[in-house]
Amino acid sequence: MPVTVLLVDDEPLVRAGLRAVLEAQSDIEVVGEAADGAAVIPLVRQLRPDVVAMDVRMPLLDGIEATRAVLRTVDEPPKILVVTTFENDEYVYEALRAGADGFLLKRARPAEIVHAVRLVAEGESLLFPASVRQLAARYGADGGNRAARAQLERARLTEREAEVLRLMAQGLSNAEIAARLVVAAETVKSHVSAVLAKLGARDRTQAVITAYESGFVAPG
Repeated sequence: MPVTVLLVDDEPLVRAGLRAVLEAQSDIEVVGEAADGAAVIPLVRQLRPDVVAMDVRMPLLDGIEATRAVLRTVDEPPKILVVTTFENDEYVYEALRAGADGFLLKRARPAEIVHAVRLVAEGESLLFPASVRQLAARYGADGGNRAARAQLERARLTEREAEVLRLMAQGLSNAEIAARLVVAAETVKSHVSAVLAKLGARDRTQAVITAYESGFVAPG
């Protein structure tokens, strides 16, 4: 089955460009478009896309609020890939904190766009880990976020789960973590699931942000 994508951007040219790039792939299908975040929820419910590629800045409802709305109101919500002009933008970090699964630059090359959609859909690796680390260093609480610290303390991760979280923050995929720890990939998958459940994180992106903001992992 192809990865289905909903495009949300107030610039028709951006939507057209993304559609052309993605529909050139046999395993990706663009199922709909919207010009503002306000239209996302009904389209997500109607089309059930695997991934929403969403502009972070839109006139009526921006990508941050649209992300929050989708995750709050839609059962089994799609993965959300924030599309942005500027990499080191506080809006991008806030979108990730709100629950977005990754971000993509509008100037990205076609191969990078396709890779981002596939990676976010699979959910087994962190998209652009170095950029997430830089965003955490610039806009995160640098270990001073009390809520994140409390969240991590309540999780009571085992030694192995803590090790897996550190490797997740480095951007390693499940397969790469398995090779590093010399264990089966299914074992790593179980550890990752346990980490997410204990942290109350939607996916590995939110788990990694908690790790940075709590000071468990240094963003530098």
